[in-house]
Amino acid sequence: MLTLNPPAVEAIRMLTGRPGLPTSSGLRIVHGDTAGGIELFITSQPAVGDQVIEIDGVRVFLHENVAAMLSGRSLGAEISEDDVVFRIQ
Repeated sequence: MLTLNPPAVEAIRMLTGRPGLPTSSGLRIVHGDTAGGIELFITSQPAVGDQVIEIDGVRVFLHENVAAMLSGRSLGAEISEDDVVFRIQ
């Protein structure tokens, strides 16, 4: 299973805590358009078949194909004043 480091938890909390987003929101990770790439975005709920990870009140939705690819890995984040950069280690 994908794990989240503390900065990633804080980044997801910050992004999903924006006004107007439902409390069910989370970070969704799916296959991207490029070979081997992935995309991350905030969504209001998981899609059918997503693996849901909940840690310290934040939620991550993993597309079923991405869940296997990221098993045993960790999601980290670097937070600046106006940007968040996620990294998978």
